[in-house]
Amino acid sequence: MPRTRLIRRRVRRPLLALLAAAALLLGAGLVAAGPAAAAPSPSAPDEGGSKQLRAALEAAAKGHIEAKARLDNSKRRQKELTGQLAQLELRLVELTSQVGEVAAQSYRLGRLTPVSALLASTDPDSFLKRAAELDVMAQRDGTRLRALHEAKAEAARAKLAIDTEIREQQKQLAILAKKKRDAEVALAKVSSGSSAGFSGGSGSAKPAPRNADGSWPPESCSVDDPTPADGCITPRTLHMLQQAKAAGYKRYVSCHRSGGGGEHPKGRACDFSAASGGFENVSATGGDKAYGDSLASYLKNNASKLGVMYVIWYRQIWMPNTGWRSYSGGGSPAADHTNHVHVSMY
Repeated sequence: MPRTRLIRRRVRRPLLALLAAAALLLGAGLVAAGPAAAAPSPSAPDEGGSKQLRAALEAAAKGHIEAKARLDNSKRRQKELTGQLAQLELRLVELTSQVGEVAAQSYRLGRLTPVSALLASTDPDSFLKRAAELDVMAQRDGTRLRALHEAKAEAARAKLAIDTEIREQQKQLAILAKKKRDAEVALAKVSSGSSAGFSGGSGSAKPAPRNADGSWPPESCSVDDPTPADGCITPRTLHMLQQAKAAGYKRYVSCHRSGGGGEHPKGRACDFSAASGGFENVSATGGDKAYGDSLASYLKNNASKLGVMYVIWYRQIWMPNTGWRSYSGGGSPAADHTNHVHVSMY
């Protein structure tokens, strides 16, 4: 092969490879800038908002939920005690009447002593009968008096317990008021005031398990996250997911997130995509917007059954102590939550 042709071939090969690489990079750039860039993405959205804001919202909502549970439990306890006291007062009336009859009889006939009763016996059989009657009368009268004293003491304890519950309720009401102020302070930086909320979502969820006193049991990130996000979530978060799915909200959802702050790394938060295929970097409209409206309303309406702390959707945030408020997360569809519904769980 002539030397000139060999040199040309050696030069041409690297040049062709360079041109092919350039074409590949250029094509990738055109694809990224073209319509495919708006295609749904399974990756979790950037929530926006500061770490301090998320911590303040969590503290305010969590404090409200805990105080509300204690308040409700105290009210239930007061109702039970009031019913017990009413029964005790009826019992006191009955016992007081019985003891009063004994006292009246003693006043009219004179106190029947063992000596006088036995001396009135005319024969041994009569003596034994009178002795037995005296024993029965003594036991009866003693039982009535003890029952009366015990009923009075129990009624006094019930009244004291009712007073204690009333003080507990006043304490929890004060905490609720403080947590509401805390929530309003936290929201002041991202909210301009009350908003109308959303319609739909009227389905009723099955309540998640609570403690006997109405409080939520503590839970850790201990069950597998069934969403594509992988990782772990809490049992209560899983229950919320299952109930939402049963209510018809079956579009793309992502929960656990290994990095960042908030409740996602704790397995206590989920993002529900408004679009059916995944998170899109555009604000939802039409049917997607209606889907998000209905889901946000459903989560709000069932918050006390599911253990929801707060919901964010379409520039609005719902908390149990503030209701729906306007919300600005930073301007993007993800930060303003116009492409997904965020829910944080207790």
